[in-house]
Amino acid sequence: MSRFALSLVFALLALPATVFAQAGPAQLTGAVTTPLTLDETTLKALPATTLDVSFETSKGPETGHYTGALLWDLVNKAVLVNDEGKNAALKHTLLITGSDGYAVSVALGELDPNFANTQVLLAYDGADGKASFDHLRLVVPGDVHGGRSVKDVVGIEVK
Repeated sequence: MSRFALSLVFALLALPATVFAQAGPAQLTGAVTTPLTLDETTLKALPATTLDVSFETSKGPETGHYTGALLWDLVNKAVLVNDEGKNAALKHTLLITGSDGYAVSVALGELDPNFANTQVLLAYDGADGKASFDHLRLVVPGDVHGGRSVKDVVGIEVK
């Protein structure tokens, strides 16, 4: 086997499994009692929230009008599994992964209405006004740069 072919095999093996796992809707898993399939039925069962956001990108400013479900509502629907102790929920983070393997974290304290109360959105309707339940986008209002704006979300893992 050539060096190039061997390098390609190792590079493909190093990619996160979620890159190849998008055979169906995104999933919310991890430290929850009820893992969720993030399909149209689940997302539309929660109150719709609409946000206008703007942030900097490497290509210049981007603005958008997004509608979707609050990440806080999704986590509550899935029911957190907490350790013992004061403010145990604040130990959790969410790892949000896109179909390309790009992943970011959001601390649960950012979402919790008793703490930062940031309305982080899992958007199914974007700037183009077309709803898409198989191309979900994480929208984090208030971020100066759009690095946490994950496109084509395939998984949310509660840690």
